[in-house]
Amino acid sequence: MKKCLVTGATGLIGAALLAQLQPAWEVYALSRTAPNRQPTQPPVHHLPLNLATCWPTDRLPPQIDAVIHLAQSEHFRHFPDKALDVFGVNVASTLHLLEYARQAGAQHFVLASSGGVYGHDEQKFNEEEAVTARADLGFYLSTKLCSEIIAENYAPFLRMIMLRFFFVYGPGQRKSMLIPRLVQSVREGRSITLQGQDGIRINPTYVTDAAAAIVQALTLAGSHKINVGGPEVLSLRQIGEIIGQRVGREPIFQIEADAAPRHLVGDIGKMSQLLGAPQIQFADGVRLLLEQES
Repeated sequence: MKKCLVTGATGLIGAALLAQLQPAWEVYALSRTAPNRQPTQPPVHHLPLNLATCWPTDRLPPQIDAVIHLAQSEHFRHFPDKALDVFGVNVASTLHLLEYARQAGAQHFVLASSGGVYGHDEQKFNEEEAVTARADLGFYLSTKLCSEIIAENYAPFLRMIMLRFFFVYGPGQRKSMLIPRLVQSVREGRSITLQGQDGIRINPTYVTDAAAAIVQALTLAGSHKINVGGPEVLSLRQIGEIIGQRVGREPIFQIEADAAPRHLVGDIGKMSQLLGAPQIQFADGVRLLLEQES
């Protein structure tokens, strides 16, 4: 049985990924703390490890077939107070894992990046566009871009798959993230602020589609950068209205007429060709989210 190392294994995407890796992979699951329930088939070895610290690789298996780096600092919004923690997880641990993967004989290295590295534009972003470092990205996205640049240097040694995720959502996600925050606002009758009449446009991705893309990435030959987004481009107004239909409450919108919306939409043509098209429409994703959290 092939062996796979997954960081951030108890996070939103990580938990969904572990379920989809069964039964083909023996999984070494890294997270800050072990989960309450231990999967039993196939073997899942949980290794509590804080990637923001200086950590030894001798706790990891000496041979591995794939490494999937999903871990994210829980302090990703707290700059500059937690800058070292964010840098440790996003940059330092990426290099540490790349060296481990190379020495442990890995064939694939999957790096979770963010569609946010593109910035904002009216048009869909595709992977062929040049992405440049700039201060307005903010610290978190700057570290994501830095990790991509470092990882590119390992393409001669590993099949390097960089996945740029766009607004992944699903059950159990932190309440501070976009979709759970919008659900809570509609439920509680709080207004949703729109830049312009309809607000930003995005293509949100349900978590099982994100996990399925990772599993398929482990079959690819060569190295790739691939956007991972949902099947629909929706404005924030449309998202609020769909949530309202699901929770049975009319959303309230506050319009900032003079504000320019900062659209962030990923072109998923390459994803559909290489990894498979996303399957979950947003209305169904919200229904699944609400059903599993009720």
